Amino acid sequence: MGACVAEVITGEAVVLDVPFARFPSRAVALALDLAVQLILLAALSGVAIAAGLDGGLDAAAVAAIGLTVSVLIIVGYPAAFETLSRGRTLGKLAMGLRVVSDDGGPERFRQALMRALAGVLEIWLTLGFLALVTSLLSSSGKRLGDIFAGTFVITVRLPRQPPATAPMSALPPGLAGWAATLELSGLSDATAETARRYLSRYYELSPDARAEFGVRIAAAVASQVTPAPPPGTTPPDYLSAVLAQRRGRYQARMTGQPGPGRRGGEAGPGTPAAAHPPAEPVPGLVPGPGPEPGPPGTAPPAGPPQAEAPGRPGGFQPPR
Repeated sequence: MGACVAEVITGEAVVLDVPFARFPSRAVALALDLAVQLILLAALSGVAIAAGLDGGLDAAAVAAIGLTVSVLIIVGYPAAFETLSRGRTLGKLAMGLRVVSDDGGPERFRQALMRALAGVLEIWLTLGFLALVTSLLSSSGKRLGDIFAGTFVITVRLPRQPPATAPMSALPPGLAGWAATLELSGLSDATAETARRYLSRYYELSPDARAEFGVRIAAAVASQVTPAPPPGTTPPDYLSAVLAQRRGRYQARMTGQPGPGRRGGEAGPGTPAAAHPPAEPVPGLVPGPGPEPGPPGTAPPAGPPQAEAPGRPGGFQPPR
């Protein structure tokens, strides 16, 4: 019941590595939900029929009651559960799955209702065959309901595995305590995206460009983020810590788990980014001659270097 990882860019320009659920785990969760629904259908239909007969209702009234009960269970059960539990039904809860929007945000009622209505066709009327085909053909395991609603299912319960190499935006261990206190609500999407692009193309830039752009972008971020970094923090480490903390808080919000650092400190949907004017795009972010080549078969270092441009010992000076 494995899961594959996809890269999702949220509406706030936060890049998340999302483990979307594959067909086996979704099939088991669906089987559990269908079992619950069938039990409820049998129980409530029996109660409705018995109450109708005892009350002297005719066959049409009993059929109307049975149809209402069926709609409430088949459509209402998944729509209500996924809305109230932020993307989970009993089956998904048992399998550690959650439904989220395509941008990584929580599932909304409209999306839950669309998935439930599509489920009548692709699960109940076709005995799950249509859902099976579309899920296997989709690279992210989507069924028709997910396609119509703009959602997908992620796995929120995975064994923790240490990464093979530390990405450029990984949280430097020495800055973990400081990063947990960051107030990120003032960090605009444009500034965060500029910092992310700088780190993602760090090894494509010449050493001089790395130093120049690092200081400029770190200063722009520091003008929108508090508190100031510890003395001696280099621009790549500072940017990596800020983005890693921001991403971690969004990841926690999406999976419904406690997030690192401040609660609610990150900018979320509806938070006006205009509270701080977005930083101007840094011109000249183009591939340079690249890092000095090493021995054959070696890769660039996993993390950003600690030393920066000559004449700037101890990192950069944030604005006061």
